[in-house]
Amino acid sequence: MIDLFKRLQPDLSSWTSNESIRAAAIAEHDLDTLRDDAALSRLTDFAAALCAAPTALISIVEETSQTFLARTGYDTTESPRETSFCAHAMLSDEIMVVPDASQDPRFADNPLVTGEAGLRFYAGAPLIRADGIALGALCVIDTVPRDGLTPLQAQGLRVLAADVMMRLSDSQSTAASRAAISDSEGRFRTLADTMPQMVWSTQPDGNHDYYNARWYEFTGVPAGSTDGEGWNDMFHPDDQDRARRLWEHSLATGDPYQIEYRLRRHDGQYRWTLGRALPIRDEAGAIVRWFGTCTDIHEQKEASEEREIIAQELSHRIKNIFAVISGLIAFSARGTPEFATIAADLRARVTALGRAHDFVRPHSAQSRPTAAPTSLHGLLGELFLPYQPQEGARIVVEGEDVEIDDRSATPIALLFHELATNATKYGALANERGTITVDIHSEQDRLLLNWCERGGAAVSAPAKTGFGSQLIELSAVRQLGGMVKRDWDPAGLRVEIAIPKSSLSRT
Repeated sequence: MIDLFKRLQPDLSSWTSNESIRAAAIAEHDLDTLRDDAALSRLTDFAAALCAAPTALISIVEETSQTFLARTGYDTTESPRETSFCAHAMLSDEIMVVPDASQDPRFADNPLVTGEAGLRFYAGAPLIRADGIALGALCVIDTVPRDGLTPLQAQGLRVLAADVMMRLSDSQSTAASRAAISDSEGRFRTLADTMPQMVWSTQPDGNHDYYNARWYEFTGVPAGSTDGEGWNDMFHPDDQDRARRLWEHSLATGDPYQIEYRLRRHDGQYRWTLGRALPIRDEAGAIVRWFGTCTDIHEQKEASEEREIIAQELSHRIKNIFAVISGLIAFSARGTPEFATIAADLRARVTALGRAHDFVRPHSAQSRPTAAPTSLHGLLGELFLPYQPQEGARIVVEGEDVEIDDRSATPIALLFHELATNATKYGALANERGTITVDIHSEQDRLLLNWCERGGAAVSAPAKTGFGSQLIELSAVRQLGGMVKRDWDPAGLRVEIAIPKSSLSRT
């Protein structure tokens, strides 16, 4: 179907009756001089910020290749024309939008889509000279599918494409260049003033010298009053030192600047704001300006905090349920002494489930465990903590760490809790000398977890299969789709557990 579609498409090289005319038009521009031009780079930086895209390019499509005069978030300076999206975009007078290239018959088997680049979303505004000759496109690119551009983003992309053509025309005339730069700056300021974000820029040393109209509307301060170093006084006192440290780090290293802080609005209310900035560099790599935005995220921040409170409350209630179940078991055991041993084992298993839940539940910055909440090492460390002495470690977890989630944490917790409990009763933890090693490593699409006991009481295979063995089988085999092998070595039990990696995490 894709091949048929492509056969029906017109040959891109036949879009004009005389390809040599377009080649001559391109030759009129000094591409080597224009490549990585600071003014053009500023336009791609702005296009990427405007469209919230990681990559923006100014592409000139030649006979066999395309040259990128300016690029943001992209290292390559040119690519073959046969893989060019811009070669399609320049055939139209309107912006070409590809929401998901992997689903578009024109591009589904394009190496930029199927290869490491993983291109999905594309939007390109054609670069067309006044005499009607198309040179290429100004485009933004993302690696995830998107619905398209907002009306403001589409308008901005057209304005920036016009500025690119102005800059290309300027390369032919020094006098025209001076007038065009002034006009381009006016266009830039007009576009920046229509953006919903607050836009600002600084000199290389971080001295603020430009804010758009939105900044002054939001803050209510007089024009120019926050130039230089005055910007930091607009932040909440508790955020000022942190914001200054991060900004000084970016100035010293050239790293992108990103921070959430509370910014004072004109009515005196402090609103949560997302601040971002990127450096603009010259051909030698030196920073010539910083371009940044401030986005009001107060409602999103409050909604996130409310969701976190609800998640914590739900988790607290679940933990209470575990506590109630444990209490009911203890209460029942008091009235039935012969049930005491079984009750103790059952309470320990309920406790293991509680530890697994506490490990994978949503956490705030204050309640989050030391280990990552998706870490297999972290889960095992939490589970084995009650069996470890205050000094040293009798159970050691070695090898590869992998990502887990709530789906796999519960059966893993039950499985290893059962092994540790049995080791306490009959194996390596039944005396003061025994140790246990859990070695984790990958084997193709499986994860192998090797449980090895040494130095404990002599072990032998049980005469019959008990509930604990059935629980291990239930957890490893039925719930995780794995396999369990036991070696009843008198020197210490060895257990090999093989689990498909796909069972550990939804990702």
